[in-house]
Amino acid sequence: MATLVLKDGTELFYKDWGEGRPVVFSHGWPLNADAWDAQMMYLAARGYRVIAHDRRGHGRSSQPWAGNDMNRYADDLAELIDFLDLKDAVLVGHSTGGGEVARYIGRHGTGRVAKAVLIAAVPPLMLKTPANPGGLPLSVFDDIRKNVIENRSQFFKDLATPFYGFNRAGASPSQGTVDAFWYAGMQCSIKGAYDCIKAFSETDFTGDLKKMTVPTLVLQGDDDQIVPLDDSGRLSAEIVPDGRLKVYPGAPHGMCTTHADKVNADLLAFIEA
Repeated sequence: MATLVLKDGTELFYKDWGEGRPVVFSHGWPLNADAWDAQMMYLAARGYRVIAHDRRGHGRSSQPWAGNDMNRYADDLAELIDFLDLKDAVLVGHSTGGGEVARYIGRHGTGRVAKAVLIAAVPPLMLKTPANPGGLPLSVFDDIRKNVIENRSQFFKDLATPFYGFNRAGASPSQGTVDAFWYAGMQCSIKGAYDCIKAFSETDFTGDLKKMTVPTLVLQGDDDQIVPLDDSGRLSAEIVPDGRLKVYPGAPHGMCTTHADKVNADLLAFIEA
């Protein structure tokens, strides 16, 4: 296992496969680097170096009590990118990972970054506020916190169904996919999983998006039941200086799994453009 010991002593697990231009992946909550297997296999087989880490508190990384916030997540990513001395990198973030990518650029700039991709990502802000009336009320996230504390095992089993759109007419539910989601969620530290809810829901990424001056591709399904398209991807594509939005008809939040072939092809085309 490849691990990097961060400045605060946290051990960050990461995968580093292939050779060529680096593509760095940041996963969603409550998953880990394995969520990117389809994309990493595809791009590594086509001459790219692919890197993905388990966020602190998730997967095979350490489970610290403190530091489970978006600034620290972004700084952890910066430590990894600096440690590997990556240049001309493409940063790809799904859901919470999209926030991590945006906050990384907001805090650390684009010196090592050539392009960025936000997939069903949480920016600009999930929480409903006077300035963000289209967001979700705080009670939604309080319910998630309550479920994580009371019975996160059952909650992750239940959450997987809308996450992948398996509750829609005509869907082809995969028990294996549900089980993998549950397993990844249960690998999380309960403290890390709990704290991350605040990080992904209450962090305002508007300022970070404005600093994303590199070409940025925004991908999202119009049937995303977790992060509504109109208040996330559509807004982010308008805010980033050089943004392009592509909407997948009928695609769910977990589109990197359910629509892997399309996502892979779009990533490759964007990277090579």
